[in-house]
Amino acid sequence: MRRLMSVLAGLVLACSLAACGSSDDTATGSPPATRTVVHAMGTSEIPVAPQRVVVLDTGELDSVLALGVTPVGATSPVADGPLPSYLADRTTGVTNIGTQADLDLETIAGLRPDLILSNKVRHEALYPQLSAIAPTVFAERVGVAWRENLQVAGRALGREAEAERILADYRAKAKETGARFAPGTTISMVRFTGGSVRLYGEGSFIGTILADAGLARPASQRVPGTFAEVSAEQIGQADGDRLFYAAYGAAGGKDQASVLGGPLWPAVPAVAQGRAHEVSDDLWYSGIGPIAADKVLDELGTHAQA
Repeated sequence: MRRLMSVLAGLVLACSLAACGSSDDTATGSPPATRTVVHAMGTSEIPVAPQRVVVLDTGELDSVLALGVTPVGATSPVADGPLPSYLADRTTGVTNIGTQADLDLETIAGLRPDLILSNKVRHEALYPQLSAIAPTVFAERVGVAWRENLQVAGRALGREAEAERILADYRAKAKETGARFAPGTTISMVRFTGGSVRLYGEGSFIGTILADAGLARPASQRVPGTFAEVSAEQIGQADGDRLFYAAYGAAGGKDQASVLGGPLWPAVPAVAQGRAHEVSDDLWYSGIGPIAADKVLDELGTHAQA
């Protein structure tokens, strides 16, 4: 903490000597124009048009890119891993600042951001340190709240109208995608995470997409939470008219290989009948933003007649 505060003090001094972020306003002695933004931690004074945005979760990264802003720094979903693969064509030049659980605060400070975006679930305890670096805006939740979080990012960036347009386009596409499936089709979502098998429920990112598309869920996944855990021996509970599965990290990959190579997986009706499909974990489970939702709908629609 002492080292971080020393870095911050040095940055403030350097900025004052070099007139960092100077504009016509600062050159004439007037403070730069700001807006007051209400968020999960209170209020923050944000530059009217932030230029150096740092995002600390995948959902915030997805949202700001969808809103037409390329951040200067972002976190990766897994330790020592890259930024989300489904965003690869949009993140050129973005500095990787660590994982959501292990932020590099000195690197963040060194990027001299004028806005930091995250959420209480991941980084509530770090809010004082982060807001000492730059104006910081937090969403309340993650995952299931991705649509509301897009609106939070829209307010912080001064792009509220664009956020509403994105959501309207998404809702229309979700209904159109769901209409391609036969009435009553159930969609099962399975994730191998290392040590457990998760059946994703209604209170998850993917759960909201399926609900917006009007698609039904198997009984095991009609739960309000993010997921329900089952053992490998209970994998039969994952059955549905369509089954989509993915693995998180190396440990999840080992679990997936073990289950898929065991005797119970081939006996799941969706598997036996060719209605089980592997999908990208980065996209379907970790994406939690409008770009991911759009791409999931594209992929989901290709399996409507499977």
